Amino acid sequence: MIAERLGQLGIVLPHAAAPAANYVPGVVHAGLLHISGQIPFDENGDLIRGRLGEDMTMKEGAAAARRCGIGLLAQMNAVLGDLDKVRRVVKLGVFVASTPNFTDQPKVANGASDLMVEVFGERGRHARSAVGVAALPLGVAVEIDAIIAVDA
Repeated sequence: MIAERLGQLGIVLPHAAAPAANYVPGVVHAGLLHISGQIPFDENGDLIRGRLGEDMTMKEGAAAARRCGIGLLAQMNAVLGDLDKVRRVVKLGVFVASTPNFTDQPKVANGASDLMVEVFGERGRHARSAVGVAALPLGVAVEIDAIIAVDA
């Protein structure tokens, strides 16, 4: 069971973040759960802000991506009611706030990708995009959206 796996990993899911505008956090359609972009909150609920290549290290960026991944797990749980309904993590879209000369967005994205494999095993392996952007909402370092195959 995924809940037991989370416990083994020492992961406590936060409350799923409420939408900040005119959208919903997740939509299930045709066996796929589409999760809106999640931004990183630390364990205290504070935003993780910064820009890679400017005021944030690679390690800090990967940690922020992991926290986005935890937000994705919280949204999956809120929409599905049970993480055991996840059949496969299909794709992550990772946006990294970074300077023009920073080119290690994939290494930052690994923070979330590694988490999905830790939690779901082979079902957590996924396709992915990892792109650099000039700025993200509220000055956060990373934002990640997802497509998840689910049981109906």
